[in-house]
Amino acid sequence: MNSSDNFTDDYYDDDHPYEPCPSSDNGVVGPYIHSIICILGLVGNSLVILTYALYKRTKSMTDVYLLNVAIADLLFVLALPFIVYNELYSWPMGQVACKLLRGSYSVNLYSGMLMLACISTDRYIAIVQARRSFRLRSLSHSRIICALIWIFALLVSVPTFHFYHWYEPSHNDIVWFNGTEEEETTDPQYVCEWKFGDSNTAGIVKVAVPSTQLAIGFFLPLLIMIFCYTAVIITLQKARNVQRQKAVRVVMVVVLVFIACHLPYNLALLYDTVSYFEHRDCHAESSLRTAMSVLQTTAYLHCCLNPLLYAFISVKFRSHFRRIFQDLCCVGKKIITP
Repeated sequence: MNSSDNFTDDYYDDDHPYEPCPSSDNGVVGPYIHSIICILGLVGNSLVILTYALYKRTKSMTDVYLLNVAIADLLFVLALPFIVYNELYSWPMGQVACKLLRGSYSVNLYSGMLMLACISTDRYIAIVQARRSFRLRSLSHSRIICALIWIFALLVSVPTFHFYHWYEPSHNDIVWFNGTEEEETTDPQYVCEWKFGDSNTAGIVKVAVPSTQLAIGFFLPLLIMIFCYTAVIITLQKARNVQRQKAVRVVMVVVLVFIACHLPYNLALLYDTVSYFEHRDCHAESSLRTAMSVLQTTAYLHCCLNPLLYAFISVKFRSHFRRIFQDLCCVGKKIITP
């Protein structure tokens, strides 16, 4: 999961020599793809939460982490339609909803990614450090770690809560990405976007927020996963049996899917952040925004794949999953049959 925002600052500056770039429209196919992601993510993560709530319970550290990943992903996909709507139309729900939605979006992004890192760490301890695992792996430890992750995710999301505002842009004082001034006269509409009091604050936040997202929301979990799963694979390779070889393939799929979903977008975000203070012409700017929009959608796919990679791949979990469907069918028959 990753987030990309249209940074708009509400301050006036008439010293920029650049002409305004025409806004590119990436909203033709995107909403339909995001709708599919929302539906798949909603169904998959809801089933994971329902399974833990009704049947499986949380009996290990991995169960606690999986449940929290599902909660973070579910909240993420629930927020996504409103984010997409805000990008296409005006924001109708006021200041409080604006801050809560954007802030929760950021919190769920960080918490979900860090939980995946915790799952890899837990598997590393269970397999590589097996002798110490009974002392290190306990439900109380996992619950404390999850609580700390949610608190940490909330803290690093404070800038999002603080600088997002619901306001009606004044077209004569909006400064866009390259310092170009929007002069087109249109009917005013309320938006839920970044808003800053001065250019210095805008510059700091526009670099600090994506830099934090890259460091904590991608590279840190990626490095932890690579280290832990590499050690796990080396340990499993020493055991020459079919079950262990299957476990190796599962680990490889988990890592490769994570990289395939998140690496392209985060490399684009890294380039965008590093080159923030460089002027780009309209064609380059439009191409970058289009590419980031497409790659961001690819990153969103991971919240739909997490239930398959971490939960449904378990035989026991699939049996609980089938039981849910059987119970739902029985309830449906009772409702239909008088």
